[in-house]
Formats: sequence, C-alpha cells, structure tokens
Amino acid sequence: MQTNAIKLFAKKSLVLSAVLLSFSQSVALANDYEVTVLAGQMSGSDFRSADGNQSIDVGNDTNIAIGFAWQDSPNGQGQILLNRVSHELDQINTDVDIVYAHFNGIAQFRQQNYVTTVGLGLGGALFDANDSEIFPSATVAVGTRYEFTPNFALVTELRAYATLTDEDSDIFCQGENCAAQVDDSIYIDTNISVGIAYSF
Repeated sequence: MQTNAIKLFAKKSLVLSAVLLSFSQSVALANDYEVTVLAGQMSGSDFRSADGNQSIDVGNDTNIAIGFAWQDSPNGQGQILLNRVSHELDQINTDVDIVYAHFNGIAQFRQQNYVTTVGLGLGGALFDANDSEIFPSATVAVGTRYEFTPNFALVTELRAYATLTDEDSDIFCQGENCAAQVDDSIYIDTNISVGIAYSF
C-alpha cells in the first residue's frame, strides 16, 4: 500500500516537473522577438559636382531606423534593420534620400542588465535623388543596451555603412542634365543613434 502511494507521488511529481519545465520554456520563448526604434544623426561621404571640379559636402542629417530581431542563441540575435536618412545637399539645392535594408547578425556580451553588442550585416541601399538606384552594401555596428525590465531596453548604437556605388550612376540626373555625381566607388555613411527596444 505504501509502495503504491510512493509510486503515485513519484508519477505526480514527474508530471508536475514536466509542466513547470514546459511553462518555464514558454516564458523564455515569450521574449524571443524584439522591435527596436532608433533616431539619430548620420553623416556621409561627399559627392562631386557634375563637372567633377567641386566637392559637395554631406552634413549631419537626422536618421530614423526600425529593426525586427529574433533571439538565435543565448548570446546572439538575427535582425532585419531598415534605416532612412535624407541628406540635404545645399550647394546644389538637392536632397538625396537613402534607405538601407540589411540582415544583421548581433553578438551580445551581457553583464547583468547591461549588454554590449557588436553587429555585422549585408543588404542593399536605395539612393533616390533625381533618379533612384539600388546598390549592394554592408554595415558594422557597436552598441549598448540597458534593460530596465525584461521587455524594455534603452539602446545606443554607433553604425557605419559601406555601399558599393557606381561612379557613372544617374541618380542626380534628369535626362542629360546632371546636378552632381557620385565621388567614389564606395559611399560611406556613419551614424550614432539612440532608441528603445521592446521584447515580446
């Protein structure tokens, strides 16, 4: 009789342990995804006048980014990041809008609620001025995050983009008339951003 009671208790304990393990895993999975919104300042490489004789400065302009990430491992994320900036080229009274779209891998180095991040990504950049064109690009980033709660974190990021452009691109041209030209075969944009990440 006592043996049966012990067996029944053991079975119930095993079932309860399985239920608790399943619950703890579902809680862990509840924060497997993350949405991040960032805003900051971005500065880019110079362009060149249509005749090639004058450098056209690119100043600091506001960028806005949104990222969707998933926890790939305890210390790593995959992320799709969209980042947009509109560079004002005052010397030629023209704007060039750039939208970056990248798939990133992010390594996380955790110290309690404080996390240092390093990211690498590949994707493309849409340049839109008088005409538009898509170029391949890569990105690298270093950042920090402070987790106020399991769901909210303050994020800071320093990021650089390298875009493989075409010096013969017509993005600044309307027909035969060109306001400027791409200065080099690699266009660099750097930015510093601050934002909020929400995990769910």
